[in-house]
Amino acid sequence: MKDVTYVHPITALGKRVMDISLAVVGIILTLPLYPFIALAIKKDSAGPIFYRQMRIGYQRENYVSLFLMTKFRTMSADAEAKSGPVWAAKNDPRVTKVGHFLRKTRLDELPQLWNVLMGDMSIVGPRPERPGMCHKLEDNIPFYTERTFDVVPGITGLAQVNLSYDETIDDVRNKVAYDHAYALALSSPADWLKMDFTIMLKTMWVMVTGKGQ
Repeated sequence: MKDVTYVHPITALGKRVMDISLAVVGIILTLPLYPFIALAIKKDSAGPIFYRQMRIGYQRENYVSLFLMTKFRTMSADAEAKSGPVWAAKNDPRVTKVGHFLRKTRLDELPQLWNVLMGDMSIVGPRPERPGMCHKLEDNIPFYTERTFDVVPGITGLAQVNLSYDETIDDVRNKVAYDHAYALALSSPADWLKMDFTIMLKTMWVMVTGKGQ
């Protein structure tokens, strides 16, 4: 793994301050929704309210962090019991009725604000991948690992707001260019601010219009 990313010190500090501030405000504003979402999930299907999954976090040369990403459960509890780790497909039958709504509005990702507060994730950044999937993608996509080198993964990101959910390796391959473009923007505080605010505004639009997947 090579050092392919340079994050400006002001960008790094500003990004962390913004992450903490937005996470705290976001948690305070959305916490009242948790009981209603939890009740809807429990009434719709059997299983836990939250879904936790191991993901790859911040990476540097000879260093890879792992963390448990938390989301509201949107699939049946035994969704991957037989298939193992696979991508969600369009109109995926494993997604529950309530889960479909949560995905459309991105409300399923609200618990990730706690991951941001803990420093495992950022509000904006490349999508954190599962270790099992990552090894497969590394073998098929050039510079896949480097896309997150020295960059904290995010709840939303440049690739996420411009392209849909991953269903195939080709989908991931198309997103790699966006992830590298975002990493390059972190070398300039001005470019970073412009990029992050644009991505967050697009994400809010997706949530309000229910155009998520």
